Amino acid sequence: MKILLAAAEGAPFIKTGGLGDVVGALPKSLNHAADADVRVILPYYKKIAEKFSDKIEDVFWTFVDVGWRHQYVGVKKITQDKTTVYFIDNDYYFGSRDEVYGYDDDGERFAYFQLAILEVLERLDFVPDVLHANDYHTALLPFLLKEKYSWIQAFDNVHTVLTIHNIEFQGQYDPVILSDLLGMGDERYRDGTVRMADCFNWLKTGILYADRVTTVSPSYAGEIQTPAFGKGLDGILRMVSGKLSGFINGIDTALYDPKTDAALQTHFDVQNLAGKAENKKQLQERLGLPVRADVPVIGIVSRLTYQKGFNLVVDEMCYLLEQDVQVVLLGTGDPRFEHDFAYFANTYPDKISANITFNLGLAQLIYAGSDFFLMPSAFEPCGLSQMMSMRYGTLPIVHEVGGLRDTVQAYNQYDGTGTGFSFADFTGYQMMQTLRRAIDIYRDKPEVFKQLQKQAMTADFSWDTASQPYLSLYRDMLD
Repeated sequence: MKILLAAAEGAPFIKTGGLGDVVGALPKSLNHAADADVRVILPYYKKIAEKFSDKIEDVFWTFVDVGWRHQYVGVKKITQDKTTVYFIDNDYYFGSRDEVYGYDDDGERFAYFQLAILEVLERLDFVPDVLHANDYHTALLPFLLKEKYSWIQAFDNVHTVLTIHNIEFQGQYDPVILSDLLGMGDERYRDGTVRMADCFNWLKTGILYADRVTTVSPSYAGEIQTPAFGKGLDGILRMVSGKLSGFINGIDTALYDPKTDAALQTHFDVQNLAGKAENKKQLQERLGLPVRADVPVIGIVSRLTYQKGFNLVVDEMCYLLEQDVQVVLLGTGDPRFEHDFAYFANTYPDKISANITFNLGLAQLIYAGSDFFLMPSAFEPCGLSQMMSMRYGTLPIVHEVGGLRDTVQAYNQYDGTGTGFSFADFTGYQMMQTLRRAIDIYRDKPEVFKQLQKQAMTADFSWDTASQPYLSLYRDMLD
């Protein structure tokens, strides 16, 4: 069974978010299966060349027509963790750019990337049984296979999967792309198949043309079929609901392990939590907060955006700081939130430390040294931070949405089950009620709090488990 994952990013080579994590981790776990040969294909960005060029080998080069443009295609590869990764090299589109996204010609760049993939597959001698596209940057691959490259017999038995990591980003472009970049007619635009809001919508196109569509949590798969979360594509997704599934992401449990984490000075595990108290002390000392073992520390590591629910946090911060708590924040984002958190840190220096930056070592110390992890996202396709925090015995406090609902089991006072705390209504009041409840458990029922920590630390979020639904999906498609 040959699988090729196509994506705009993939760890450890290039990563801007959760998509990169998935594309980096999923193939490694899938390749443990005896019948699977899973490979990856990525653009060859400047940052990849700077870090890995000495380990990457040239395979061959050719050209591809992007409309009237005759563009160079270099094919490179590396084997990393027993996974073969191919790269599409073009200095104009990828090699001269400092960033992955955000350019005026992103439509042209990723149109080229998708055309190049389909042009080189036969020469790679790896025509996959399943071509797995990810997000809008590669969502046209199922469309191109069926509408532009259907004459190639080698592609007759290629099945396609499209994974939606975040439906907010859809790739909405001028329909002139069909002729100017893809060298195709506009029949499918005129009949409405690929059209949405007078744009050529790449994600809609992929949803309709892919044989299967997946998202990164079961709850998110249901949510995006509603107007509140579907970003205009809910009707399309309801129409194709029979081929839509949701699979929870995993995390690298070897990397996020309090027993071995290289970023920590003091290690600990579920059998011995003494080291967690030491991490809390180190966190307080590092950030200039009063060193107190008895005060609950609420950690936040996030992009500071409305999607992540920080309007609720800012609006309720005065009420939260009335409690005997410490808040530790790390992240950047919306200038309003950056300003407001800096204000609170200056006003209440003994209660909140706002670090408007990103520092991986500090992030790991926050995961390890906090008692709670606040993640009140307005919507969250899957989320990884809540799973990471649980690995370190830091109980998440989350909005019951998307992957947060699927991964955090709310504390049940009657049977003692749970791995964190959650609230259903996206309001500041409900968030504060949940925070107060969690703080009360911490103070008044330390034995309950410790049991919840152990339950959180032993939850299984490994990719070896998370990859199994994908493997089953591939096998079902081929059967």
